[in-house]
Amino acid sequence: MKYLRMTALAGAALVALASGDALAQKVLRVVPHADLKVLDGYQTTATITAMHMGAVLDTLFSWDENTVSQPQMVERYTLSDDKLTYTMTLRPGLKFHDGTAVTSKDVVASLNRLVKREVLGRSIEPFLASIDRVDDRTFTIKLKEPFGLLLYALGGSSNLAGIYREKEALVDPNTPITEPIGSGPFVFNKAEWVPGSKVVYDKFKDYVPRSEKNSGFAGGKVVKLDRVEYRVIPDPATVFAALNAGEVDFLDQTAIDLVKTVENNPDVVVGTIWPTEGFGLLRMNHLHPPFNNLKARQAIALMIDQKEYMAAGIGPQKYWRECFSLWICGTAYGTEAGSEQFRKQNLEKAKQLMIESGYKGEKVLLMGAADIQFLNAFTMVTAENLKKIGVNVELVIQDWGSIVTRRSKKEPPAQGGWNIFHTGSGTASQANPMSSNISTTNCDAAWFGWPCDGEIEKIRQQFIRETDPAKQKQLAETLHKRLWEENIPVLPNGQYQQPFLWRKNVTGILKTNTVVYWNIEKN
Repeated sequence: MKYLRMTALAGAALVALASGDALAQKVLRVVPHADLKVLDGYQTTATITAMHMGAVLDTLFSWDENTVSQPQMVERYTLSDDKLTYTMTLRPGLKFHDGTAVTSKDVVASLNRLVKREVLGRSIEPFLASIDRVDDRTFTIKLKEPFGLLLYALGGSSNLAGIYREKEALVDPNTPITEPIGSGPFVFNKAEWVPGSKVVYDKFKDYVPRSEKNSGFAGGKVVKLDRVEYRVIPDPATVFAALNAGEVDFLDQTAIDLVKTVENNPDVVVGTIWPTEGFGLLRMNHLHPPFNNLKARQAIALMIDQKEYMAAGIGPQKYWRECFSLWICGTAYGTEAGSEQFRKQNLEKAKQLMIESGYKGEKVLLMGAADIQFLNAFTMVTAENLKKIGVNVELVIQDWGSIVTRRSKKEPPAQGGWNIFHTGSGTASQANPMSSNISTTNCDAAWFGWPCDGEIEKIRQQFIRETDPAKQKQLAETLHKRLWEENIPVLPNGQYQQPFLWRKNVTGILKTNTVVYWNIEKN
C-alpha cells in the first residue's frame, strides 16, 4: 500500500506536466538534483547551471575523458614558433539557435568576457596580450609570454568557456546573461520554463557534430533525443516511486539512502557516471566574524569527523571514503599535505580555539538545503557540532536555489549575507590547482567566501607557469600545505561516488563529471 501511495503521489506531481510531446518516444524525462534558477555560469558554480551551459553552449575546445583539451568548435589551429600567437579557425557552418552564423566576432567577445570572470579565464588573463578577429572564421590569441595550459583552460568542463552571440558576450561579466542563446546541441525552451517545476531542452536541428568518437566532453555531440524535460520534484520518495513506475527516465544525483528501494527492479539501472569521485565540503565566509579569524576556521576543522558526515549524508560505506585533499584523492594532485593536525575530531580543542579567536557568542548563520538530502544531513551534523563547541547557531533552511543566490552576497549575515554552508562537487576541474575554484585565495575574485592570501596565489601562479610535471607536483604539495596551515579556504567532509539511476531502456549515457544528454537513446 505504501508503494501504491507513493506512485499515486508521483502521478499527481507529473500530471500537470504531461503533454502530447512529453509522451513522445524520444523525450527523456529527468528529475534534476536541483531547480534551475541561474542561466549564466559566470554568476554561480551550481552544477545545475553547469549542466544548462553544457546543453546550450558549445566550446572552442573540450576536455576528453583524460581532461586533455580537444578541438570542438575549432577546425584547426597553429602556434607560432615563439609560442606567443595561436591562430584558430572555426569549423564551417556553425550556427546559433536563432539561425545566425557563429563568427570570430562572437568568439572574441566571449573570450574577453571569460578572462574577466571565470577561474580558468582569470588564469589566462595574466598571459594575455590580445584576442583579435582576422576574418569571419579566423581569430588569434596573442600572449605576453608562453602559456602551455591555454588549451586546457579553453576546454574547461561544463562549457563555462562556451561561446555566446556577441551581443550577450558584451554584457558586463558581473551582470547575468538572461537570454540563453548558444550554438550547442540543445535549445533552451524558454517559453516552457516554469521555475520550480519544469525545464525543457529541444534538439537543435542545425547542430553539426564533429566526426570523432565521444570521449568525456569532447568528440561528436550527436543528439538522439527530440527533447529533454526536467521535472522538479522535491520529495525523494515521490521521485523514486516515479522511477519505479516508469513515469520518469533518469534521476540526477539522487538520494543515496533510497537507492535500495529500486535495486531489485529489473527495469532500473543503478550506475555511475562521474569518472572522478565527488566530495562534500563546508565553506566559511572569510569576510565577517568569526571566520575572518584563522583560529575560528581551525576550530571548525577540528570539529569535523568525516565518518560522521558521510554516514549521515551518503549512507552505506561502499559509496564513500575519508579524504583530506582539496583536489580529490586518487587524482594526479590528490595530496593531503598539511591536513595532518586536522584529521581527528577534537571538540575540546575546537571550543578553546573559538574562544581564542575572540568569539563571544554572536550568532553564526548556517545555511542548509532542504531539497538536497545529503547537504541537509551535513547541515544538521554541523549545527549540532557547532553547539558542542559553544557556537550560537542560527539555522536557515531553504531550497538550494535560494542558497545559490544568497551565497553571492558579501553583506554581513544580519543584512542578508551568511557565515557558513555546505555544498558538494563532482566536477573534474576540482582535481587541478589551476582550475579548482574552491582553493583560490584571490580575495574579492575568489569563490564565495572570498579567502584572501597573496602568498598562496603566488605559489599557484608558479604552478600554472611550471612546465616540468615533477616540479608542478612539488609546487602542488607546497600550495596544499599552506592552504591547510595558513588559510583553510574550505573543509572537505569526505569523498563519495554518486550513483545515478535510469530506466533500462535508456542507453548511451556518457562518463562525464557534469551530466550531458547527447549520445543518449531511449528505446
